Amino acid sequence: MTGQFVRLAETERPEIGFTLDGMKLTALAGDTVLTAVLMQRRAVRRSEFGDGPRAGFCLMGACQDCWIGDVDGRRFRACSTLVTDGMALVTLP
Repeated sequence: MTGQFVRLAETERPEIGFTLDGMKLTALAGDTVLTAVLMQRRAVRRSEFGDGPRAGFCLMGACQDCWIGDVDGRRFRACSTLVTDGMALVTLP
């Protein structure tokens, strides 16, 4: 799978596991959810205003572009939430 981001540094951090839409993936401890997702995919979700992919805009929690959810139905900004081991994420429509 080819992601939007390429990791160039800090590769020694411990690896953790999470799922995205039921697919088992890995990230490094300390990654934001946005980093973890975009290391694997080119987008976080589809635009609600059209059919275009969205990959985050501001990358600092000021916009509404990187919303993602978890299997419990909670929504949050992927850019300002750290991924945790065992986290189960779902892309939002």
